Amino acid sequence: MGRLDGKIALITGGARGQGASEAELFAAEGATVIITDVLNEIGEVTAERLGTAVTYRELDVTQLHAWDKVVESVFADHGRIDILVNNAGIFQLADVFSTSEDDWHTMLSINQTGVFFGMKVVGARMRDQGSGSIVNISSIAGLRGTAMAFAYGATKWAVRGMTKSVAQQLAPNNVRVNSVHPGIIETPMLDEFGDALPTVKERIPMGRTAAASEVGELVLFLASDEASYCSGQEFIVDGAMTA
Repeated sequence: MGRLDGKIALITGGARGQGASEAELFAAEGATVIITDVLNEIGEVTAERLGTAVTYRELDVTQLHAWDKVVESVFADHGRIDILVNNAGIFQLADVFSTSEDDWHTMLSINQTGVFFGMKVVGARMRDQGSGSIVNISSIAGLRGTAMAFAYGATKWAVRGMTKSVAQQLAPNNVRVNSVHPGIIETPMLDEFGDALPTVKERIPMGRTAAASEVGELVLFLASDEASYCSGQEFIVDGAMTA
């Protein structure tokens, strides 16, 4: 216990699923955690359930001014941000021909632009304070082709590349930036697979999906000082799907 003692963490998409699991793990390890989302009622309930170390703030990750506002408020309350987890994201099953223009722009704005804004706003603060860890949640769809999730895969490849670029830029400032690439995880995103889910599960060599906490444990490691020399890298948690 205490792997994150005294650290201030900001987690996007933290109202439920993987983000909420990460918040719970971080708080248990001593962090003060700010979860953000656009699901305000669910976010408030989650923060209350997780205890006094966790608070909720509304944040639409696609809006730069919203990032500025939230980060300003966190600095006003705590004076720093030590950990940023860019976890907010959406998933859609659609190939290149069935992806509409609106779906494309929505996917990019949340999954890619949201990560860009987070690294831009929080990364600048971390640069100035001379420390920090940014963990960007990508996917195994950012490691290989995903014909049936075209726009989603495009954004997750982008997150992988942006991670490496910012890791190089911020390394001299003692700010680490890494990406995490989950496989099939038990979160509300699985609903998108519908009747195809059993077939997807059959392709997992370990023969099961993962709990959100199994991703969270990896994110916790990268957020902690234990990962002090890890930056610009992909960390995979997928039950050997991409082996």
